[in-house]
Amino acid sequence: MEQSGMDFASAVARSRAEVEEAAPPIRAVIDEVGRVIVGRPDLLRRLLVGLLADGHILLEGVPGLAKTLAVRSLASAVRARFSRIQFTPDLLPADLTGTMIYDPRSGSFTPRQGPLFAHIVLADEINRAPAKVQSALLEAMQERQITIGETTHRLEEPFLVLATQNPIEHEGTYPLPEAQVDRFLLKVRVGYPERLEEHRGMEMQILERMTGETLPETRPLIEREAILAARRVVRRIPMAQSVKDYIVDLVLATREPERMHPALKGLRELIAYGASPRATLALAMAGRAMAFLSGRGSVYGEDIKEVALDVLRHRVLITYEAEARNVSSEEIVRQILDQMRAP
Repeated sequence: MEQSGMDFASAVARSRAEVEEAAPPIRAVIDEVGRVIVGRPDLLRRLLVGLLADGHILLEGVPGLAKTLAVRSLASAVRARFSRIQFTPDLLPADLTGTMIYDPRSGSFTPRQGPLFAHIVLADEINRAPAKVQSALLEAMQERQITIGETTHRLEEPFLVLATQNPIEHEGTYPLPEAQVDRFLLKVRVGYPERLEEHRGMEMQILERMTGETLPETRPLIEREAILAARRVVRRIPMAQSVKDYIVDLVLATREPERMHPALKGLRELIAYGASPRATLALAMAGRAMAFLSGRGSVYGEDIKEVALDVLRHRVLITYEAEARNVSSEEIVRQILDQMRAP
């Protein structure tokens, strides 16, 4: 049942007080990681959105854009277990999950845990591993558990997979299964700055910062308990009915664009499959996390619009007609966002 105006206002006031108390240590992580990463505030905010919304993130970009460094720096700013897995074509599921080791003294097998038993996992070049490895990773991502032998082990919270992939190399890579891609809360494209002046300034800062006598490092700022507490605050951030309607309309527009807005009529033949209900939940959680980082006690339409492209770009599958016309899923989502007005 929808809240009355007075009830909603009081919920917003309570939420704002909780956010003001819990957000400063989390936002301080952005400044701390920014000491190492040059000119990537949007990327750092999205990494924290994943951490706060309990969702995995896929980072896509050409080599050398500090994707791995950003993840490592974030992990260093959080007092939590971190592991890095370099995905290769010869990787085995046991290389991620661990295996059973025979103890000749006791005559029994004991589990040896693999690198997935961590709080923040960097899956570097995730698309280089074969299907069996992806299947093992999928269980950990979705179920928050790992099965070794006949025993299933629950993973400690927070558990966050931050994966990277290179879009320009295809030799020795495996396309990620759609079911696995859908488990990523966000797919973030990491590119070059668009303006030449900004690009030159960033390159100069990188040159000066990373070629000095000592390299900058992040300091551990927050405990994992603070992250779990912030997650509870994020889940309690209220959302007006108009914002909920906007979320649902965006998702429906990826399935039946012509029914949601007349200007989107031409998109239907370009979309093979629209976003699933998981996208609806992802938009709501990511929007709440964005409101938290902005220090607000309720979710605005602009919070949803800011994360919508990253939430939807990997959940809209295009047709052969779209491929023939060189239209990407990202362009389709952009058209939907341009036409669907945020409240």
